[in-house]
Amino acid sequence: MKKNVLWLTETAVMLAVLITMQMVTKPLGQIVTGTCVNAVLGITALVCGVSSGAVVALISPIMAFLLGIAPQIITVPAIMVGNFVLVLVLGWRRKNQKNTGIALLRCVCAAVAKFAVLYILVVQLICNVAAEHFLQSGALMPPMVKALSTTFAWPQLITALLGGLIATWIAPLLYKVLHK
Repeated sequence: MKKNVLWLTETAVMLAVLITMQMVTKPLGQIVTGTCVNAVLGITALVCGVSSGAVVALISPIMAFLLGIAPQIITVPAIMVGNFVLVLVLGWRRKNQKNTGIALLRCVCAAVAKFAVLYILVVQLICNVAAEHFLQSGALMPPMVKALSTTFAWPQLITALLGGLIATWIAPLLYKVLHK
């Protein structure tokens, strides 16, 4: 019972931190907000565990949409998958977090994996389907398709990498404090 209460508490606190970060950094743009979100996701996975990280990863895009941060509702499931992949890769075998080389390699792999998932799901799938639909209907391509293509391209790799690096740096310190 005590472990369940701890898990629930840690997960709720990290979700609250992530939602607060989204609201506070929203005016600062995608690079700042995305980096902060990815850092919180990484810290959650590394300190609280992959299951806590997964919950936060899946709820945060819904909250981002409700706060007006996620650009379109159609991207929310893709962001959920991308966040989940980041948490899984970054949090995998977190017992090795003392090895800096492994932690940095995991960080890079997590960033590349999240970027790849989002690029494939949003840019290649959602944007291409939308573009095909507008071409067939004879309508002009909406600016939304171009904006999504830009938003879910290289900025995702940068924010995932920066957030992962921050998480890799902070998580061992926080882990020591919380899990004595």
